[in-house]
Formats: sequence, C-alpha cells, structure tokens
Amino acid sequence: MQPRFLGRLGVADLVTATNAAIGFAAVVIAIADPGLAARLILLAAIADGLDGIIARRRGGTAVGPILDSLADVASFGVAPATLVYVVVTGDSALAVGTGGGDVLAAGVAIAVPAIYVSMAVIRLAFYMLHDGDRAETEGVQTTLAATVLAVAYLAGIAGPAALIGLLALFTYLMVAPITYPDLYARDAVILGGLQALTVAFPTALNRTFPRSLLLFAVGYLVLAPFIYWRETET
Repeated sequence: MQPRFLGRLGVADLVTATNAAIGFAAVVIAIADPGLAARLILLAAIADGLDGIIARRRGGTAVGPILDSLADVASFGVAPATLVYVVVTGDSALAVGTGGGDVLAAGVAIAVPAIYVSMAVIRLAFYMLHDGDRAETEGVQTTLAATVLAVAYLAGIAGPAALIGLLALFTYLMVAPITYPDLYARDAVILGGLQALTVAFPTALNRTFPRSLLLFAVGYLVLAPFIYWRETET
C-alpha cells in the first residue's frame, strides 16, 4: 500500500522535510561536536530559505506552510536550544555537580533552553495563524534567532555564559510585539551566501565568514524594525 501523501507533496515540501531531518541531525551531533551542530543549523536555515524560493517559482501545496513551521520547531527551536545546553553544561565552570552553585547552573542550563523551545513553538503557531501570508511578522523569526546563536558560537566570540544569555534574550524577542519585515530577495541571497560560506569554511581567514554573517544578522536584528521597512527594493 502506498502512503496517502505520495504524489501530494511538492519539491518545496521535500526540501522542508530535509530541513527537519537536518535539525534532528544537529541535535544528535551537538553532544559530540557542537561546532558541526552549529553548521548544520545554518545548513537547515539555507534549506528553509530554499523551500520558499522553490514554492514561489514552481508553486507550493496547501500543506507546505504547516510543514515549514513543523520543521522549524526541530531546526530552529530544539536544535539551537540543545546546542546551547551542551556548550553550557560542557564548560568546566558550569558543569553539573553536587554543590549548590552547580545545581543552580544546571537548572538554568535546562530551564532556559526548555522555555526557548516552548516560545519558539508558540511563535511559529501564531505565525501560521496570522503572519503566513504577510510580508512582515511580529517577533524575531526563529530562523534569525537560531542563526545568531549558531554563528556566535562558530565566530568564537560567545562563550557559555553569553550563549545562555542570548538564548534567554531570544526567548523573549520571539514573542515580543516587534514587527520584522521579510528580507528582500537581494538580502536573502547575501544571507544565504554567507551561511553557505560559514558552513563550508567556518575557520577560514580567522573566522571571517561566521563573523561577517554575525554582523549581517545582528544588523538586521537591531535595525530592521526601525529602518529596513522603509527601504525600496532595487
């Protein structure tokens, strides 16, 4: 017997499913190699952008937007939360132990990622309900949050304490009443190119690519709600 969905999925949907698979791989690999996990999160972000391009050019399916949000839970919710948890608990200063300070650190290391995942799920649900057909969205995109977290680690400028702080910040920003416009096509291409270079060459030229990507992502994070929407695409 054939699966009932056979023939009902488009090419974009298959790319979206691949995004989810990459997210799962990032979760598993984070335990042994956080750097590779961070690169896989960026690879998932590339797939997330690619499925939208394919859907616009070849046509999407009714299930596409639902699949996209479900995949994003894995790749940009669970995966970055796991990455941060592994980095934080693997650091000698924050490792789980028997002392009171160690217990508190362990509690923070579990609680913040857990709340981050729950906020990502809530944010994606409201995105499907209200923002899926708009050129803007309320709250920081899960893809952007995951990209900043992954690339901050790859750039070598965010240690365990900084990463858990960033994760806590994004836990709020994902559901904050701040409007973010979608990236213009030209900027999405730049972002995707930097993501690809970071995935392929994370340490080349003194980590130039992850640091450039981090600058791009943080610039959009800080400035987009105030000035990006006024720009005219050329």
